[in-house]
Amino acid sequence: MSDPTPVIDDLREESEELDALVASLSPQEWRLATPAPGWTVAHQIGHLHWTDRAALVAVTDEAGFAALVEQALAAPDRYVDDAAEEAAGQAPAALLAAWRQTRAALDKALREAAPGARFPWYGPPMATASMATARLMETWAHGLDVADALGVRRPPTDRLRHIARIGVRARDFAYAAHGLTPPAEQFRVELTGPGGDVWAYGPEGAAQRVTGPALDFCLLATQRAHRADLALTAEGPDADRWLDIAQAFAGPPGAGRPPRGEAR
Repeated sequence: MSDPTPVIDDLREESEELDALVASLSPQEWRLATPAPGWTVAHQIGHLHWTDRAALVAVTDEAGFAALVEQALAAPDRYVDDAAEEAAGQAPAALLAAWRQTRAALDKALREAAPGARFPWYGPPMATASMATARLMETWAHGLDVADALGVRRPPTDRLRHIARIGVRARDFAYAAHGLTPPAEQFRVELTGPGGDVWAYGPEGAAQRVTGPALDFCLLATQRAHRADLALTAEGPDADRWLDIAQAFAGPPGAGRPPRGEAR
């Protein structure tokens, strides 16, 4: 059983970096548009607060999380946007304080979770490390949108290793989310990390392969960039198909981002 502490630590660090990016923004900057249509900086932070709170409920109150799932099922096409809209209506200081409080409570709950515990989620149940990884993935992805709105470049870090791993492990889920049968054979995925080291997944001799920068794979799996704008290479028809549908997040497939140069 792997120790979840490293990924929980990385989640805290990722969150703190994004916090530092928005902490001193003016009310006008909180209303800046981000690459997600209709979402401002406030919507992005509001969404993270909402999903961190959902994760906290999943970890600490299984019955309470079942009620959240019922709410989502009642409005599957709107519940994410509605929650972000509601949160974005708060005063920035109140929203930031609420997000900080929820993050701290989730951090504590994840660290105190029993070894081997599994928690319900909107997709498959998650172990402690997987839940922390999912939260890191979302924090990184929505943080990219915030940085884009502010004209800030956030350099990639080795924390991407967690996101790349969950993206690879979610391969079959991505196929199922599109109503497709996952391939029976495993793929070989070789990604070059920010420091130049190679992160490898799957059997070395697999016929179906994906290679390229880890950053690009993470951008693809979180739907923060179009495949046409990324330096990812697929060998084999199944691997090629996967790069068209990859997603590392639970829930239905999103619309993704258009290629550069196309209107949003």
